[in-house]
Amino acid sequence: MSELKTPHAGQDQAKDDDVVALLMRQHGDIRNLFDEVEAAKGEERRDAFRRLVRLLAVHETAEEEVVHPFARKGFPGGEQVVKDRLAEEKAAKETLSALDELDTDDPKFMPQLLKLRKDVQEHARAEERYEFTHIRRSTDAANLAAMAKAIKAAEAMAPTRPHPGVESGAKNMALGPVAALMDRTKDAVRKAMGK
Repeated sequence: MSELKTPHAGQDQAKDDDVVALLMRQHGDIRNLFDEVEAAKGEERRDAFRRLVRLLAVHETAEEEVVHPFARKGFPGGEQVVKDRLAEEKAAKETLSALDELDTDDPKFMPQLLKLRKDVQEHARAEERYEFTHIRRSTDAANLAAMAKAIKAAEAMAPTRPHPGVESGAKNMALGPVAALMDRTKDAVRKAMGK
């Protein structure tokens, strides 16, 4: 699978050694891609939208595989925090799925994109406030680095399209083109986490 290209690929790699910094950078990349999709026209808009869909899919899959499991057990109230984030993710995936059915030149595309952007930004702020802050406070630098490594491994195996109604990484992977993708993703995450 080809490496995910983001607007900041190749930037300060040290930031990618901390799971919270890595995910915060991705939130910035997602915001930038929304800007790019909104500003572009024709084929450039289609290309930017494909890159946005890919980044959203891998970002959420990586969180489902690595971040949410830690949050559930890593700090008091983590189970409810994850439950709330999954509900937000489901709503955003439903909007994204509807958008994916439209051509980027369709008059319905931009209003749906703006709805998705609002949902994604609200979700990102909630993650940063209720999940990421607690993760950073609840573990040490070595574990933050291990989770970052696992996120990068999960991203390499993540599906290229989100699947609404499937908010667990395992179920999302099972909907991929082959069942082996799920096993490879789990193996990559476990290896990266030293399990």
